[in-house]
Amino acid sequence: MTVADLTEAELIARVRAQLPPAPPWMIVGIGDDAAVVEPERNRVDVLSVDALIEGVHFDRAFTPPDAIGHRALAVNLSDLAAMGAEPRLALLSLALPQALAVSDFDAMIAGFTALAARHRLHLAGGNLTRSPGPLVVDVTVMGTVKPRRALLRAGARPGDELYVSGTIGAAAAGLQMLKAGLQARTTTDHCVHRYLYPEPRVRLGSMLGRNRAASACMDLSDGLADAVRQVADASGVGAVIDIDRLPIDPEAREWFVSRGLDPVHEAVTGGDDYELLVAVRPRTRSRLAAAHRHGGVPLTRIGLCTNDRAILMRRTAGNAIEAQPMPRGYTHFR
Repeated sequence: MTVADLTEAELIARVRAQLPPAPPWMIVGIGDDAAVVEPERNRVDVLSVDALIEGVHFDRAFTPPDAIGHRALAVNLSDLAAMGAEPRLALLSLALPQALAVSDFDAMIAGFTALAARHRLHLAGGNLTRSPGPLVVDVTVMGTVKPRRALLRAGARPGDELYVSGTIGAAAAGLQMLKAGLQARTTTDHCVHRYLYPEPRVRLGSMLGRNRAASACMDLSDGLADAVRQVADASGVGAVIDIDRLPIDPEAREWFVSRGLDPVHEAVTGGDDYELLVAVRPRTRSRLAAAHRHGGVPLTRIGLCTNDRAILMRRTAGNAIEAQPMPRGYTHFR
């Protein structure tokens, strides 16, 4: 059975069947022309939207349906994390090919709702339409944060220390594995799992905002190299990244080396890690430690912001320090 065999109302009913009861602050949810919600007292709203398009952001040949739903929400939650916001609600818009199996539709919704439940996020509504081409999953999320506590890309100053959460490179390695035809490893391989089911750093971002630990922050959707450049440009600073300090995932490093690739280049330019890049004033380092303890993910100091607007990577070679320009990260348009 495909989605073409069901009416829009029947598909919506299948979505509603997977949702928890609406919270009291959601006055009108799914089923009307628009959602109606009460604002949260003493907090401001943070909004973000991302669309995942088949053939651009995922390949159904090796991406399970539940992973599509998970990823569609995860990339948006990562944006909220980078702003220090706590998730509240989402809108889900789907453009469905007629040949999409209903079982795949159900699994995609299950992946979405499972991640939403973990972060106490509620689906407030959305849209379903037929697509003559690829599957498109468009998600809008809303989170909240206390006034003047939102984290921005701008705000870093020369002398601020740069940190990155978790490890980098695993998702890029996982995507390469899948493209190489290693689908059999999808349920067991660490790197493949990191690509298919990214973990947005929501709790860490919330703690960074709550503690005012970060002077600037951005998520690593398009790679560390892209994030460093974006933060530096927004803040009007340069940056120096220490190559030897980069927390490259060990399994990813092994994969890159086995393919004759430079693990540093692959790890800093590859996207889909969804870790956080954080700029921190040296005097607020103790606040970062508190966010680290409660955020549940390690933070590694990888460099500094500088007066010089150049963005460099450096490493120690014997008694000398070698520096090189940081490569460009992933871009959607050339």
